[in-house]
Amino acid sequence: MAMDFVSKLAHTMKRFSFSHYGCTPLNTPLSLGLYKNWLAAGMHGEMEYLERHLPLKEDATTWSPRARSAIVVAKNYLPHPYPSQSKFSPRTALYALGEDYHREFRAELEELAAALRFDFAKEEFLCFTDSAPVLERDLAVRAGLGWIGKNTCLIHPQKGSLFFIGEILTSLALDAPAAQIADFCGTCDRCLRACPTQAITQPRVLDARKCISYWTIEAKGTAPQELREHFGDWFFGCDICQTACPWNEKVFGKDKLAECPPADLVEDLRWVLKSSNKALEKTFASRPYSRARARGLKRNALYVIGNLKIKELRPEVESFLTQEPWAQLAEWTLQKLT
Repeated sequence: MAMDFVSKLAHTMKRFSFSHYGCTPLNTPLSLGLYKNWLAAGMHGEMEYLERHLPLKEDATTWSPRARSAIVVAKNYLPHPYPSQSKFSPRTALYALGEDYHREFRAELEELAAALRFDFAKEEFLCFTDSAPVLERDLAVRAGLGWIGKNTCLIHPQKGSLFFIGEILTSLALDAPAAQIADFCGTCDRCLRACPTQAITQPRVLDARKCISYWTIEAKGTAPQELREHFGDWFFGCDICQTACPWNEKVFGKDKLAECPPADLVEDLRWVLKSSNKALEKTFASRPYSRARARGLKRNALYVIGNLKIKELRPEVESFLTQEPWAQLAEWTLQKLT
């Protein structure tokens, strides 16, 4: 049965634009101890849901008593596979430049699962993206999709690390590859040295409480002053530890990883500050920016305006001096504009 399935899977995959895939049994996660230590050290910041979801991550079969294995799938996001029709110039992590991948990628996984159910009707196939509490990088390593780099990202020697990961849990008993992909980070520490906030405290340990992506996406509050001054022009997320990686340079080339100066940055930031919360959330309802909600997007705009010293937006910033929860941040931004 397993050999028949592997053959069928290889044939079915030709219909999809996934970059690479693999299979693995649902054994105890290899990184579980490290993950627990990371949580115990409080490096997850305000993301308390990570603690709450720990039991589900400890045992993926919690999702279904029948689940025995995982099909792990990757999809490149450079160029973005789900482009947005609307343009928005503030500097954004590459994964978030298009439509929200959770919806589109999940739909593709469901289509793949439906095709597999057609030939294996008695088996179960459950689809997940990283919005579900599954230790997906752990599964991906065991399925042969790459190694965990010093920047904590999954890296493949021919694919780099700029890809989404999704899983299909199945009741089939599937084998992992005979050998996992070796760790090719070697002595390189570019990602550690490149991080402006030193969020990668040691190889493969990222302290979210220092991370630009955490403070511009996940965090509800305002970043400490000593950190926000190092955010530069990052409005939503950050790619520095990935674009600094030689494996991504090898796969994509320096030109594709380089950011072009945005032409409409000032006007777009002005629009963010002057728009109502409802208007912002409606505009970005189908894009990753919605994760930060309107309150977070206005906060992020104040970071960027201060760090880039965009004096043209002083009147808009001043209007926030009497608005909570942004008043103190607006004061900081105005100080940076002097």
